Formats: sequence, C-alpha cells, structure tokens
Amino acid sequence: MAAKSIISRPVYGTLSPQPGKHHLFVADADGALAITDLAAKAPDGFFANAHIIFIPGNESQHVAALEALKPAQLYQGPSFVSALPRLKQTLANAHMGLRLYLAGTEGLIGQAMQAALEAGIDHTSIQTEHRGSLARRVQCVHCKGITESVTTQPATCSHCGLLLLVRDHYSRRLAAFQGVCINAEDRSEIPPAEEIFR
Repeated sequence: MAAKSIISRPVYGTLSPQPGKHHLFVADADGALAITDLAAKAPDGFFANAHIIFIPGNESQHVAALEALKPAQLYQGPSFVSALPRLKQTLANAHMGLRLYLAGTEGLIGQAMQAALEAGIDHTSIQTEHRGSLARRVQCVHCKGITESVTTQPATCSHCGLLLLVRDHYSRRLAAFQGVCINAEDRSEIPPAEEIFR
C-alpha cells in the first residue's frame, strides 16, 4: 500500500453498473474478471449497447466469458497501442452520457484514462478497478523515456540505461510513475534489484 500522503497515487474502486444508454469498457488480462463481476450485478440488457475493448495478453481464457455477455461490440487487441486508435475513435464519436469503465493493470488504466481526458471526459466520472499485475509504467525523469511493465526496485531505464528508483509519485498527464537515478553520485554503487511490483 502506498502512503496516504502521496496524493498523486491513483486510487481504484470497484466497477458497478451505472445508468446510461452506452457503456464503454476497456480492460486487459484479469480486468475481464472485473467486467464479469459487474455483469452479475447489472440489469438485463445492460450489455446490449456496450462496447468492450479487451487486451487479453496471456489470459485468453477470459474471452469466452466476455463473449457470453453479448456486448454490442467486442474488440480484442494484441496490445494497448494497437487498441488505442479504436479507443480514440470511440471516444471521439461518443454521445453525452457515455459511461466509461477501465479495469486491469495500472498501465492500461493510466493510458486509457489519458485518452479519455484528452477526449474531454472528466477523470472523476470514470470508474476504475485494478486487477492483476502491479507492474508499473515508469518515466525516466532524465531522458523522458517510458519503460513498460517494471516489476523491480530499482529498475533500469530501457532508453538511457540509468538505474532508477521507482517513486510512488504518479503523473496522470503521462500515465506513468516517476523514476529517478538511484546512483547519480557513484555509478559503481548498484543496489540489488528486488521484485516488488508483481
């Protein structure tokens, strides 16, 4: 658990069905379980006007459960990057009252939230539920490169190679945690990496 004093740290809830004509779900891997849990509480016909954008990763067994919900549209993509144009187009064509639900890893939630904010959706009106890996998306404050799926502390920047202390400070604008060089004064000091964001 992150310290409560870190106000930039995202806080996630539990998805719940909201009244509305159109529902957009964006999920990856175990995020599908948050959608099926919501479905158990949803009224009949809830998914008739739902659009699900799902990035299964290694969790392809969840696809059948999502198909069983009979959504109006179900898109499966190999990565968030490949699904992003579809998400942006869907948000651009959205009508007032669209309900947006994001579920899965912090990387997916952050990037989908970023796309929604760019489309003019207020972040307080978006439901989020974290499911699955705690791996972090980290921006190196030195080279500005983004390293995906960071699980260790410290971590190596995939762009400039610096050894980074992964901070709990989160940038909503970048959809990433901040990483700062841990051994700037003496590069020969290399603390052992510990896997803590699993």
